[in-house]
Amino acid sequence: MNNRLYVENLPPSMTESGVRELFSKQGPVTEVKLMMDASTGNSRGKAFVTMASPEVAQTALKSLHTQNFGGRSIAVTEARPTPEVVTGLIGHGFETGISSIRPASGQKNNGQHNGKKSGGYSKGRSRRPRR
Repeated sequence: MNNRLYVENLPPSMTESGVRELFSKQGPVTEVKLMMDASTGNSRGKAFVTMASPEVAQTALKSLHTQNFGGRSIAVTEARPTPEVVTGLIGHGFETGISSIRPASGQKNNGQHNGKKSGGYSKGRSRRPRR
C-alpha cells in the first residue's frame, strides 16, 4: 500500500492543522495538502495526507474511513498516482494548416487547394435549390 491517503467530504471550515491533528492520532504525519477554494479561501473538502509508513497509512485508513467528523462522514482512500500525460505534436512546434501547403514545382496556386475550385458546388449546380 501507498503511504499517501486521499480524504474527501471534509467540512469547509477545516484547516491543514486540523487535518494533521486528526490523522496524527493514528501515527506520524509527514505532509498535509488541503485543497482550498481560491475565491472564498475555504476548504474544498478534499485533502492529501502523507503518513510516515504504509502500515501507519493502512491503520489510519481503516480507523478514519466513514468516521463522523464535523457533522460529515469523511471518506479516506488510498491516493492514486497522477497519470503521466503524454503530449502530442500539435502545439509543440508542429504546425498544420492549409497555409503551410505549397504547390509542387511547376504548378500554380491561385488560391485553389488541391486543384479544386474554392466555393460553389461541383457539376455546375447552383447554390439555390431547384423548385
